[in-house]
This record gives sequence, structure tokens and C-alpha cells, in this order.
Amino acid sequence: MTRTSTPRSVTLTRESEGVYVATGADGSQLRFGRGEGLLSPVELMLAAIAGCSSIDVDAMTSRRAEPDRFEVTASADKISDDGANILENIRVAFDLAFPDGAEGDAARKRIGAALRASHEKHCTVSRTVEAGVPVALVEAGADPGA
Repeated sequence: MTRTSTPRSVTLTRESEGVYVATGADGSQLRFGRGEGLLSPVELMLAAIAGCSSIDVDAMTSRRAEPDRFEVTASADKISDDGANILENIRVAFDLAFPDGAEGDAARKRIGAALRASHEKHCTVSRTVEAGVPVALVEAGADPGA
């Protein structure tokens, strides 16, 4: 088995107190933060988990039939234990509908396998969360091992 590494990054800039803009390597941007009309970082994490799996499931089912409905809800319980916060019971529910007929039947039959493949192999986001990969918060230019 071959292991490869491909760096990924986003740059975050402060727009105002509690409001930030994330910029991807291609220049695409997303505004988020704390306040009305903004997704929170926790909501973004849930969206990333749902979005990553949605891309996988969509690719594996829609080549058979275009969905009539494709709605995915990611939810979790935010737990505060002595002031330390964590999400538990992360759930991603897929509500999919495909048209009647042979193509829709083929897409419906593919849903289970698509969900398994996304969860077990393809979705980098949920696999990373489940693996419990450490996160290092460092000052720019500082030695992360110091």
C-alpha cells in the first residue's frame, strides 16, 4: 500500500470581532463567525462532514439517476465538561429520493454501498475526526515542537 501526502490549507483573516473570512488555495472564500447570518465554526465542521460524504454519495448515485431530493442533515450534541467543549454523537442523515424507473432503482440500490465507501475510505473529513488526529495551535514562525 502506497502512502502519499498532499498538503492542504486555508487562510483565515479577521473581518471584525467574531467575523472571519476563510480563503482556500484557489481564492474561494467563506465568511463565518459569531453573529446573525453567519455559520459558526461548529456548524462549519458539521457542514464539512456532511459535505464531504455528500460529494461522495452524489457522485456514486447520480451517475445512475439525477436525484429528485438530496438533503443531508449533520447533527451532534455539544457537551461541556468542566468548561471543556466537545461534540459527541455526530450523525449524518441522508434523505434521498430518485425517480421511478430502472435508473432510479439503480441509484437507490447504490445508496448503501456509497454511504459505506464514503465512511470507510473516501471522506477525509469524517475519517480525520474519527481518527482523532491531533491539532497543533502555534504562533506563525514558531517551532511547533517547542
